Amino acid sequence: MQLSQIRSPKDLKGMSYEEMEILAREIRQELIETVSVRGGHLASNLGIVELTLALHRVFDTPRDKIVFDVGHQSYVHKLITGRNHTFSSLRTFGGISGFPKRSESEYDVFETGHASTAISAALGLARARDLMGEDYQCIAVVGDGALTGGMCYEAINDAGSSKTRLIVILNDNEMSINQNVGALARHLTDMRLTRGWTSTKQKVKSNLARLPLVGNKVYRFVHLTKGFIKSLFVDEGFFTSLGFQYYGPIDGHDMQSMEHTLRLAASCDGPCVIHVLTKKGHGYDKAEAQPEKFHGTPPFYVETGDSRNTSALPGFGDVMADTLTEMARSDERIVAITAAMLLGTSLSRMQAVFPQRVWDVGIAEEHAMTMAAGLAAGGARPYFAVYATFFQRAYDQMLHDVCMQHLPVVVLLDRAGLSGHDGETHHGVFDLAETLPMPGLTVLAPRDTGELQQMLAWTVRQDGPVVIRYGREGQDLQASYPSRPFVPGKWERLREGADLTILAVGSMVHSALETADILAGMGWQAEVVNCASVKPLDEDLLLECALKPVYTMEEHVATGGFGSYVSAFCAREHLPFPQISFAVEDKFVQHGSREQLLKYLGLMPEQMAKRIRVSLQKLVKRKGVRS
Repeated sequence: MQLSQIRSPKDLKGMSYEEMEILAREIRQELIETVSVRGGHLASNLGIVELTLALHRVFDTPRDKIVFDVGHQSYVHKLITGRNHTFSSLRTFGGISGFPKRSESEYDVFETGHASTAISAALGLARARDLMGEDYQCIAVVGDGALTGGMCYEAINDAGSSKTRLIVILNDNEMSINQNVGALARHLTDMRLTRGWTSTKQKVKSNLARLPLVGNKVYRFVHLTKGFIKSLFVDEGFFTSLGFQYYGPIDGHDMQSMEHTLRLAASCDGPCVIHVLTKKGHGYDKAEAQPEKFHGTPPFYVETGDSRNTSALPGFGDVMADTLTEMARSDERIVAITAAMLLGTSLSRMQAVFPQRVWDVGIAEEHAMTMAAGLAAGGARPYFAVYATFFQRAYDQMLHDVCMQHLPVVVLLDRAGLSGHDGETHHGVFDLAETLPMPGLTVLAPRDTGELQQMLAWTVRQDGPVVIRYGREGQDLQASYPSRPFVPGKWERLREGADLTILAVGSMVHSALETADILAGMGWQAEVVNCASVKPLDEDLLLECALKPVYTMEEHVATGGFGSYVSAFCAREHLPFPQISFAVEDKFVQHGSREQLLKYLGLMPEQMAKRIRVSLQKLVKRKGVRS
């Protein structure tokens, strides 16, 4: 049966293993072709093809519940659960998501987008099942990279002590976004080296059973002493000591072995873990050779693996890493930290120069933040680079361990704003609402990469906590507006205008300038102010700006963001509030290109200019004169 004929997992049940191998090859071809055009997470999906097929052949989905940790490896799951005919719309505006979505399909039982959550979610589903007196399987598919996150251990500890029926599949592909780090990775490597244990056990059982009269007795004796025998092959104590039955390691590309083991696990009366070995990028030589490059990839050429997207401007992350590296040459106190994002944040550039001063702690943002606080308390100057969406996980540590002690930790929030095609779980649009209330914290947003460099140079000369938020794609306004030395609490007038003032933050400065051009064509002269210092505000300049109608612009949610912060100041000083605060409305925003999402939210320059014009016309009508 061809992939185009697969309507649901039920169509897989009667297929032979030879037919399944053909289907697996067809699925891999579909993955490569689609992701090469749409971008997305390729290597992890290529590695999980046989495992996903085996899961849907053995279990009765959607009655049985499968939760994919992180969720970016759910493409195969989507292809065989009724979405193969719409798969070409992957990660496009209005198309299917690159992550599980409950609104998309009944087979997507739980939405995931951040790592290390699946075991907790599956345990919750299992307890709900028991509470409701129902009978179905709950399976968490967890990558070995996700196990570097502490939430997994909390869930494993709880599940093991409760004896709830739960299946945890450890998809061990030796690689999360960057090569896994830490003691657990070494432990899994030791276990990986003993992959022959399971097949050896099956052969022994089969051969002993053939012995006349004594075969079964001998096997029972061996079975009773299996703990001792297995310890010669596999160190499974990590899981068994926590109350889990352990199966594996299993070849994740051997579908027959996978199905056999999954059926064994289904009969387990408590929690169990299946240790599965897969190869990231399996079936596409470019992804096998560079799995980190094809973890999350932009559109690319299949023949060469080269990206289709080229930009003349360096990204914010690249400029950050290069600038920080140069600063570190003359200041031995400067160190950097990331949480499994060396490549994504570009800190790999600094690590290549200073390998002993850059730490990748794995998927452990909470630990990274408090470790940074400890480094600062010890006299170092730590810089923690993290995606804005993942910073949410370290909120408590930022507030209590960094800000409360007023330590000089600099948090570099990459991918701030609308992240684009990864959608709701990855948009970095909540960080201002999180950081602005923190006492003593300086919050910055550069208008372009040149201003980012100025900010970084300033950070090493101050003694308190700082957050700098920036997007992915670089911007350069230097030709028209050369950077000046950065001063916190001081804004920058980029354009004069007598009729209104636009206060813009970060990525929206460029949009504000375009909006001002459009308004000029309508007969309204707009002043544009770059509010790079979000906190502290430039109160003196704001008092001047408030003499004209004020409009704010930010790529962030409206509630708790820059507009709200300015409004609170205006209320305190008895000034007129901003007429309109342009921001992300109170909703979770779907996936799509940044331009599509800005248009969807009414944040394109032409849309904002029209709303400002209507607002100004109402003010003129109300006042009777044009000020």
